[in-house]
Amino acid sequence: MIIMAIDHTRDFFSVSAMRFSPEDLTRTTASLFFTRWITHFCAPVFMFTAGVAAFFWWRRGRTVHELSVFLWKRGLWLVVLELTALRFAEFFSMTRGMVILSVLWALGWSMIALGFLVRIPLRLLSVLSVAVIALHNLTGPVPSAGPLRMIAHQPGVFMIAGVPILVAYPLIPWFAVMSAAFCFGQIMTLDAPQRRLWMIRIALAMTLAFLVIRSINIYGDPVRWSSQAPGMTLLSFLRCTKYPPSLDFLLMTLGPATLLLAWFDRIVFSAVNPLIVFGRVPLFYFLVHFFVIHLLAIPLALVRYGHAAFLLNPLPTLGGSVALYPPDYGYSLGVVYAIWMGVVLTLYPLCLWFARVKERRRDWWLSYL
Repeated sequence: MIIMAIDHTRDFFSVSAMRFSPEDLTRTTASLFFTRWITHFCAPVFMFTAGVAAFFWWRRGRTVHELSVFLWKRGLWLVVLELTALRFAEFFSMTRGMVILSVLWALGWSMIALGFLVRIPLRLLSVLSVAVIALHNLTGPVPSAGPLRMIAHQPGVFMIAGVPILVAYPLIPWFAVMSAAFCFGQIMTLDAPQRRLWMIRIALAMTLAFLVIRSINIYGDPVRWSSQAPGMTLLSFLRCTKYPPSLDFLLMTLGPATLLLAWFDRIVFSAVNPLIVFGRVPLFYFLVHFFVIHLLAIPLALVRYGHAAFLLNPLPTLGGSVALYPPDYGYSLGVVYAIWMGVVLTLYPLCLWFARVKERRRDWWLSYL
């Protein structure tokens, strides 16, 4: 959750974000590239931990039917939040800008899919989930793909009643990441030594698989890496496709993330540790941090430019027009990091308060925030 805020702060404040992708190897720098690259771990970990959490929820005396209903309801709620609260936080409007189907959309529909998939025996579900993750790159992009193809597996833009709809997070293979994590929940119930041993084995296997498959450079990602750009070979190797996440992308992120999880498993965190506080209220943090970042842009723009009305237009990073923004809009990467740290520090006491509310109360609606 903390790392994720770097990327969204960069979207709103980075001078380079207004002009080119941080993964454009013809224009980027190593610092800018890795500022973006480190945040690639966030979406796969969100999907994975959501699947593990669903397993824990089920094992606390619930039936498969109860789990399915909960996942369907929560999934639909996340889809609604994507189209309402998150849209307003990004644009400060419900009518301006394109409709972006992003991470909450993918999380929501993956939960809905998992609500059906939990009826499959865990061993079979684990095999099917891994198969989808490993083989989905056999299907390449289709020219003139329709909306259903975009929603399933190919990012793109389609129109509904004159409104552009950007599918940023196709559902394949995200739902399989969540269902694989649901099966992984069994490992999390083992005794600590066994649990850590299995996590380390799986983490090292995924990381090694990434290095081997990516090195072969034939399958695993639609974009091949290259050594032709001077000084950019490592960056090209690590520039794996996120939309939709390729096999290489998922191995590159989930392998080290699982290894980190095994390490964290040895540590006892206090209840007020920021990792614990933000982790206990992830959805609340996710929505509020967008509002805070967007609101912070306004006073900074007033100080620098004397006006800030242009911030009511969609950002170029969110599909808006660069022409509507000052030609020099944006700040250096150092300023972006300073703002990011300010956002995290600002949100900590608010999230700590809400985490304590959730701890002492059992209202049903709190499970949806």
